Amino acid sequence: MAHAPGTSEPQPARAAFQPYIPATQSPAEFTAKAIVLGALFGLIFGASTVYLGLRAGLTVSASIPIAVLAISVLKRFGGSTILENNIVQTIGSAGESVAAGVVFTVPALIFFGERGSGYFNYFQITMLAFAGGILGVLMMVPLRRALIVKEHGVLPYPEGTACADVLIAGERGGALARTVFMGLGVGALWKALSWIVQIFPTAIGRSIARTGVLPNATLNVDISPEYMGVGYVIGPRIAGVMFAGGVLSWLVLLPLFSIFGNFLTVPFPPVPASGLRIDQMSPGQLWSAYIRYTGAGAVLAAGLITLARTIPTIVSSFRDSIRDFSAKSGAGSGLSRTERDMPMSLVLAGTVLLALFLALAPRLPTQGNFVASILVVIFGFFFVTVSSRIVGLIGSSSNPISGMTIATLILTCTIFVALGWTGEWYSPIALCVGAVVCIAAANAGATSQDLKTGYIVGATPIYQQYGLIIGVLVSALIIGYTTLYLHRVMIIGSDALPAPQATLMSTIIKGLLSRNLPWGLVLVGVFISITLELCGIRSLTFAVGSYLPIATTAPIFAGGLVRAYVEKKTGTAEESEVGSGTLFSSGLIAGGSLAGILYAILFGRGIVPEADGGDALAPLGAMLHDGTGGLIAGGLLFAALGLVLARAARKKLE
Repeated sequence: MAHAPGTSEPQPARAAFQPYIPATQSPAEFTAKAIVLGALFGLIFGASTVYLGLRAGLTVSASIPIAVLAISVLKRFGGSTILENNIVQTIGSAGESVAAGVVFTVPALIFFGERGSGYFNYFQITMLAFAGGILGVLMMVPLRRALIVKEHGVLPYPEGTACADVLIAGERGGALARTVFMGLGVGALWKALSWIVQIFPTAIGRSIARTGVLPNATLNVDISPEYMGVGYVIGPRIAGVMFAGGVLSWLVLLPLFSIFGNFLTVPFPPVPASGLRIDQMSPGQLWSAYIRYTGAGAVLAAGLITLARTIPTIVSSFRDSIRDFSAKSGAGSGLSRTERDMPMSLVLAGTVLLALFLALAPRLPTQGNFVASILVVIFGFFFVTVSSRIVGLIGSSSNPISGMTIATLILTCTIFVALGWTGEWYSPIALCVGAVVCIAAANAGATSQDLKTGYIVGATPIYQQYGLIIGVLVSALIIGYTTLYLHRVMIIGSDALPAPQATLMSTIIKGLLSRNLPWGLVLVGVFISITLELCGIRSLTFAVGSYLPIATTAPIFAGGLVRAYVEKKTGTAEESEVGSGTLFSSGLIAGGSLAGILYAILFGRGIVPEADGGDALAPLGAMLHDGTGGLIAGGLLFAALGLVLARAARKKLE
């Protein structure tokens, strides 16, 4: 970028920087076609993120593929300016971030019994998405100068910088867009072969028998293309650490419990609802009854350790943001175009109105509870600051939203217990606090990247901020509908939609408020994370992997291996977010997720049978779908996808 290389002083870097479009120019920016196209992408990527989040328990940034597609699409409608393209990706990216925050938390309502499931409806989901998404945008307004402008050259904001590179290289949009579209088509086709046409199985793998040498050890691989795409994007290092967590849970702890269980004559506490002894349980039942608590403890400790590690940056960010809070940041005439932010009076009024809305709106769990609203504002501003700072260093896709949400829930539940608010009655209220903070933090991370992109290309901040609010409002309309439809057709909490993050949140809330969390198992997980930290390994990725099904982490690891292979063959690491492999993988993720939603629609209407439900279409017979033949065929299909990805990744973008 255009700042003095090697300079560490903030002021010189700021003085030397010149955006791509200078403040003295005012090309078309906040136009109707940019708003409409951005809203459309927000709907598409919001819906696909709902599916990916419920299936895999993680998401990836959508800003770069949206920017690529915006350039391509708007060229066919008479062309566009770079600032219009930026508005499209700004509005569209809000759908992905809000959807991530929603599916990580709100589905936990269905695990709170009749009271909680009664709140799991379109109105609740949409209102929480509105509140959290808008709160994340508003609270980033006073932070923009402190984090985006003053620390330019210090906080790289990798996705935001890469997205700016895409927009500036707009004349290459055709080649970039073709790569994304190819990935989208391949992802949709590969997903359809197993889920819609149902020639192949959806997953392959085996569990060792309870009487075997390593009883109940399980290795499954979901052969969905979106998982391989995620693995390629995050790279072999992170994917390998995540898979290692899955190995510990499914190939170490599960057999260990099974070996000890062979000598127990009574159910092992906490006694599962089935009342079965360990030697009577399947691998899935064992994981649900015991291993998930260990994984929850690992995620809990890793999340808190991650936050503790960022305390110095949190303090400095707060100091700068509070100091900047009193500075002029309105849309006054004395400011240049590239310095105009949303008026601070509107930010403060909007924050107060959102707090009052949560406390007074009928049919919300927080109705009449002003304590919950106050906690949302306090924790929201705190974790919005943390989220923005963290994504500035490591990117949105690695943002530890889970850890922030867990910390919010622990603090909220602790306060509730101190006030005597215990039991199932307060579980939905605590979840709503965590959900709004989670959505706000997730959207703040994406907002930070968007504002960084805008700062580099010379966008008008107030237009971006209004665009982000539009993106929140539009995408929230489809997020609630998609979540409810997927639950009705595929059942959240089932193998098809395990919703691991939401399940984790419900486990923590119920355990803390009822004060019967199996702390022995949780503390085992806590010390697993501490052990990793002492070994010099960042524990959060490992902990998340230990909590996810191994059928999820194994294909993600496979995607990481494909990237390692490509980098070895080419002799260079694909560090850029706009490399051919990353763009193709983004298409795989979107294509696979959209095909999954299409399957849900067709299955819900009775057009196709349940995938792997024993009544598959399988026109080529059971040979490719069931038994050993299905195992081999599914493995070959997944290997073929790896070869296609590797071939696409080795192509140079012209």
